[in-house]
Amino acid sequence: MNRRTVLCCLAAAVLLPALTATALSLGQVAMSPATALRALFGFGQGGDVLVVREFRAPRVLAALIAGGALAVSGRLLQRLFRNPLASPDVIGVTGGASFGAVLLLALGASQLMIPLAALGGGLVAAGLLGGFAWRSRAAVGRLVLVGLAVQAGLAAAVNLMIVRFPAELASSALQWTTGSLYGRTWTEVRAGGTAVAVLLVAALLLDRRAAVLDLGDESAGGLGLRPDRARLQILLLAIALASLAAALSGPVGFVALAVPHLVRLLAGPPTPGTLLLTALTGALLLLGADVLVLHLLPLRGLPVGAATATLGAPWLLFLLTRHDRSAP
Repeated sequence: MNRRTVLCCLAAAVLLPALTATALSLGQVAMSPATALRALFGFGQGGDVLVVREFRAPRVLAALIAGGALAVSGRLLQRLFRNPLASPDVIGVTGGASFGAVLLLALGASQLMIPLAALGGGLVAAGLLGGFAWRSRAAVGRLVLVGLAVQAGLAAAVNLMIVRFPAELASSALQWTTGSLYGRTWTEVRAGGTAVAVLLVAALLLDRRAAVLDLGDESAGGLGLRPDRARLQILLLAIALASLAAALSGPVGFVALAVPHLVRLLAGPPTPGTLLLTALTGALLLLGADVLVLHLLPLRGLPVGAATATLGAPWLLFLLTRHDRSAP
């Protein structure tokens, strides 16, 4: 790793526990960050331990896991498609997650099954895209267009179901589709955290193949790599990460789009070190946005997706302007 990457990773590693302790300490039952950290590990007064471990910690950990997974997913997709605007929002994964969750509500199933339905919906949408890529050997640019069409169609279906919902279900469905960390449980956090950790290790192992693909198909083939298979592996890995994140947090927007660009500005071109930095930065961004909507904004009850969308829209305009200026 170069010096900039090391310094940025160290800064993120310091900020992450500090922000985590702050998030655990804030709320109606106020306590110091040090007290909150002790309570997280079962030490201190029983009331503090109950509040931190049963109510605050699952939400905080879900934000960290989902933020890291979304950021790495966006990095993989932008590198794979060689498109600075590629993200799970573009290729239809978040639309599939929303469709799966809202369909579950429409069928009257338990809301406890929403994360599983979101994961299934994201994987189905991505499976359609992956199958199209594998069978037709479509160009990368065309896959982005197909993903946009899938996302638009699923979004329309979700909106139709919400309009037809009874009023009491429409509110829950609408809140989830904007991205929310409300009501996360230890079961969801443990399952999602374990799966994301495994996929992040796989992303590190595939990083060498992504670097070879950057050289072009002819060079990659000459080095013994099958470009189509490697692309499909990276695509499915990015999809799985985004689907797991959506299962934990709902379809939170702009984290996957913005973080890889921010990391490139701070640390330079993609390396295994910047992959780690991307995960840490995504975790920081999503947890910071959740702290913002929970404790700092005057409007209470906003989903975290509202904050990331508000922050992400100006960033997207900046990227578009920068891309236009750099175009020949």
